[in-house]
Amino acid sequence: MATAEARGSIPGQDPGRRWSLPRILMVLLALAAALTAWLWQPLKARAIMAAAYEARLACSCRYVAGQSPALCRADVERGHRLVALSEDEGARSVTARVPPFATQTARWRGESGCQLDPWNNQAAASVVSIQPPPTIRSPA
Repeated sequence: MATAEARGSIPGQDPGRRWSLPRILMVLLALAAALTAWLWQPLKARAIMAAAYEARLACSCRYVAGQSPALCRADVERGHRLVALSEDEGARSVTARVPPFATQTARWRGESGCQLDPWNNQAAASVVSIQPPPTIRSPA
């Protein structure tokens, strides 16, 4: 009993099973890092889609419908509250950002309405890959 008290442990407690605060924090940090790495691609894909959707929606609201910027910001979808909108009146464009995942810009192009700028980031384009619909052949 004297040796357990000399080491500073509680009598009756196995010193090898004691968890210290730094050890617990390291385990929690490792779990958080693993979860983030596992969910990174799906989160990035959803962020790209949300930014693209909100940029085009806000651009159409502002330049096609002629609404005020405040009213267009109020139209942000309920699930897209993390999307930050900014407007460039000179370029007639709206940029939507979901930090740190995605940035999308939609521009008013006259009679064509609002269109998203092309993606110049291949990583973003590979995350959200759009496949053409299958061709349906009629029996001859």
